[in-house]
Amino acid sequence: MAPQTTLPDSALAGLREDLAGEVYLPGDPGYDEARTIHNGMIDRRPAVIAQCATPADVSNAVLFARQEGLPIAVRGGGHSVAGSSVIDGALVVDLRRMHAVVADPENMTVRVEGGATMAHLDHACQPFHVATTGGRASTTGVGGFVLGGGSGWLERKFGLASDNLLAAELITAEGKHVHTDAEENPELFWALHGGGGNFGVATSLTLRLHPLPRMSMAMLFFLPDNAPEVVRTFRDIGLGAPDEVGGGAIMVPAPPMPFVPEDLVGKLVCGTLLTYAGPVEEVRELVAPLLALKPVIEIVTDIPYVELQSMMDDPPGLRNYWSAEYLTEFPDVAVDVFCARGAAMPMPSATQHVLFLMGGAVAAGPSQYPQPWRTAPWAVHPFATWEDPALDERARQWVQDVRADAQPWSVGATYLNFTGAEGEQRIVSAFGERNFRRLAAVKAEYDPDNVFRFNHNITPAGA
Repeated sequence: MAPQTTLPDSALAGLREDLAGEVYLPGDPGYDEARTIHNGMIDRRPAVIAQCATPADVSNAVLFARQEGLPIAVRGGGHSVAGSSVIDGALVVDLRRMHAVVADPENMTVRVEGGATMAHLDHACQPFHVATTGGRASTTGVGGFVLGGGSGWLERKFGLASDNLLAAELITAEGKHVHTDAEENPELFWALHGGGGNFGVATSLTLRLHPLPRMSMAMLFFLPDNAPEVVRTFRDIGLGAPDEVGGGAIMVPAPPMPFVPEDLVGKLVCGTLLTYAGPVEEVRELVAPLLALKPVIEIVTDIPYVELQSMMDDPPGLRNYWSAEYLTEFPDVAVDVFCARGAAMPMPSATQHVLFLMGGAVAAGPSQYPQPWRTAPWAVHPFATWEDPALDERARQWVQDVRADAQPWSVGATYLNFTGAEGEQRIVSAFGERNFRRLAAVKAEYDPDNVFRFNHNITPAGA
């Protein structure tokens, strides 16, 4: 049980009056629901939860917390797998009421409030047959996703989500509003391409849109004995694939879905997913070598992008521990190691052992941002999810073993949105030392007291 923080009644009354949104304290109806996050391993009790409805609310909440000496955590719309959005004894700036999305197909831009999820974004864009790179689940929060870099199914065609960032509105640690784009506060704009929530609370982002008239996919599942041949075949397809192709190979316990035969549910299978920004006829031709391996489940179809985005949603409340390694290559020996480790995943669970196809517009995109991992053609993403706390140690160890397996091919930098708390050196290497020093200088300008520190933290230069 976290220690209770006693706040003056008059100060709390003032906060409630200042906010158009809601304020929750321990013991209030709705408090427990408001503090619950996606990762079932996280059970924390903030001193105050400020569910903000406007940028002015965010400013008032930040100023209140600083006046009362409370740490500040920021909660966007999504997962926060490491639990950094809910901290014991802190004030949580909760943006989930701020989820408006306004698509402008004429100018091919979209304005997204800081608490919006991919579901909000994709549903707003779908009627116009436009999209931008989004997370691989509809429950992903747009703000944290974009500011952390933003890797998703469309990245090989449209670039990382942060490549499509045109402008941002932030509330700083002093409660001030700051606008940033390529022309105004350009150093801050640079830092937001991967630097996450270190510099302020993002109340809105403006993103570039792209035409997406058709989307299709090929999702195939095979028995695990065939996994090495399946993964090698997927790799070979990926190496020559056009930029319209995204996807991955996966080892996973077969989920209880309508398309899964009952006798396979809960048993380990090897799957491949190729997403395609184009018609189904073309993706079917691409996956012909995989179809020749006779999958036990075969779904090759046109699909609205918004439906593809929600197909992989993970239920909230499971215990989660993730990480990732970005790879220079994926030779046959790496395939064998990947498949052997997948066969050893903790069971029963809903764990996913994923190999993502990278490259395309990610590797060919802008090189000036602090994202050295983007040159990697492959990424391994151990995504452990389970129910039983007795599996905690085994699940964590399995994820660490996957990382260790990948070291011979690792680029040494990783996409931090796929990781939890793995230490300062992991953060430095994710950006590169030179970029990290530059980010630290930006941090010193906008948050010299490191108020926004519950994240993949960048310590202010000189601190």
